[in-house]
Amino acid sequence: MRIDVVTLFPEFVQQCTGFGVIGRAVERGLLDVATWNPRDHAEGGYRRVDDTVCGGGPGMVMLIEPLRHTLAAVRQATEQSAPVIYLSPQGRRLTQDKVRELAGLPRVILLCGRYEGIDERLLEHEIDEELSIGDYVLSGGELAAAVLIDAVGRMQEGALGDTQSAAQDSFSDGLLDCPHYTRPVSHEFGDVPAVLLSGDHAAIARWRRMQSLGRTWLRRPDLLENVTLDAQDQRLLEEFKREHKGNTHEQDH
Repeated sequence: MRIDVVTLFPEFVQQCTGFGVIGRAVERGLLDVATWNPRDHAEGGYRRVDDTVCGGGPGMVMLIEPLRHTLAAVRQATEQSAPVIYLSPQGRRLTQDKVRELAGLPRVILLCGRYEGIDERLLEHEIDEELSIGDYVLSGGELAAAVLIDAVGRMQEGALGDTQSAAQDSFSDGLLDCPHYTRPVSHEFGDVPAVLLSGDHAAIARWRRMQSLGRTWLRRPDLLENVTLDAQDQRLLEEFKREHKGNTHEQDH
């Protein structure tokens, strides 16, 4: 997969793709991240990419032409067509389903804004979609782009050491992930649940599913509204609720 990033800070984006899972994906040729600086396509000695806000107000707005020329160059870089995505707090919330959709594309183009944003006319004519990583404001789109690259990059086949890792992540099936443990088995903070040491794979799978359902119910009950639970899942969730109620009652006493 190829991801092109239009940014005033290409070094930042490149650094973010040089570590961990994404760094290995790039090294293995599973992911190609290219950066494009609008200043390289700006006119004049100062390579200006912004101007004051029409109507008055603080801050600066990114100009149409430098971005327009940059996007034209990006599109011509390869024959593969690609959607142009603007990282913006006003965009649609990025979800795991959207990540999975983007990960299946051969190429995407990410546009990172700065200052007060980008001239609306450029967005209306050149952008296919706006995405947000949360209801808060960042200094620019680079951090959001790095988040999207990480989420999409780790979904590429071969990027993770275990092919089941991505399938078991939180949100992969609409639920939060179950809790995980490692050695030592006994610790002053508590013991590893006995079922995980039993060797009974069916019992372990059942426990993990119940914990996933229960954790979602406790922490993100809104997610359950969009998940269809079969009879087995419903029984597991009810069992979790009973155990949770019993544990809470014991703690109260």
